[in-house]
Amino acid sequence: MELILWRHADAEEGGSDAQRRLTAEGMRQAERVAAWLRARLPPEAVVLASPALRARQTAQALTERFRTEPAVGTSATPHSVLEAAGWPAAQGAVVVIGHQPTLGQTVALALTGRAADWSLGKGAAWWLANRGGEIVVRAVISPDLV
Repeated sequence: MELILWRHADAEEGGSDAQRRLTAEGMRQAERVAAWLRARLPPEAVVLASPALRARQTAQALTERFRTEPAVGTSATPHSVLEAAGWPAAQGAVVVIGHQPTLGQTVALALTGRAADWSLGKGAAWWLANRGGEIVVRAVISPDLV
C-alpha cells in the first residue's frame, strides 16, 4: 500500500473554520504539489479529503475524483485517518488531504507505532509505503521544493 498524507495548502484566517478558503498562495502551493503527485500516482489512486473547504480545494488541484471523508476532517484522530485509508493492508495508493496536528500525528503513528506531535507544513505531503510489513518513507514534499 502507498499512503500519501497531504496537509491542505495555505488558507485564509478567521471566519467559519469549515468554510475557510485557500489563499492565492495556497492555490499555487496546491497546484505545485498536485502536479508532482499526478506525475507519480497510479491512475486508480483513491483520494480522501476532509469536508473543510480548504482541504477540498487542495484535493481539486489534484483531481475531481475525490471523496469527502469526515474521518479525516478537523475532528479526526490519527487512528481514524489510518482506518479511513485502510492502512496498512489496503491495496493501491490512497491520498489523504487533511489537517495539522492530526496528519503529523498520523505520520508518527504509521512510522513508529505511537502518535507524536510531528509537524507538516502547509501544503506538504509525506508518502509512505508498506512493503510486506516494512514501512518505507518514499518522499517528503514541501510546496517550495517542487
